[in-house]
Amino acid sequence: MSRLNQLMTFLESSPGDSFILFAIAKEYEKMEDSERALEYYLKIRESDPNYVGLYYHLGKLYEKTGAVNTAFATYKAGMAVARQLGDQHALSELAEAKLMLGDDEDFEE
Repeated sequence: MSRLNQLMTFLESSPGDSFILFAIAKEYEKMEDSERALEYYLKIRESDPNYVGLYYHLGKLYEKTGAVNTAFATYKAGMAVARQLGDQHALSELAEAKLMLGDDEDFEE
């Protein structure tokens, strides 16, 4: 049984488990299936927006697919969650990823 199949079996017994959804998204990324990976990341964002580990990887996926503005906004959203949770490590990673894209003035609407 493949790792993805195992994760899907786990998901059946624990639907909505953010850790399992995250692991599935990462498996799809390894398979270079960005569309399916995005689907699972967005499920987490919808059901568990405080799952702070999501934002860095979701942002990187957006960058990989050329959605740089969305990546920037994702990093900013993740930084807000990290601040709220007091997660300095996640805040630092997200701030660095955001800074690599530019600053707020580069992405003003």
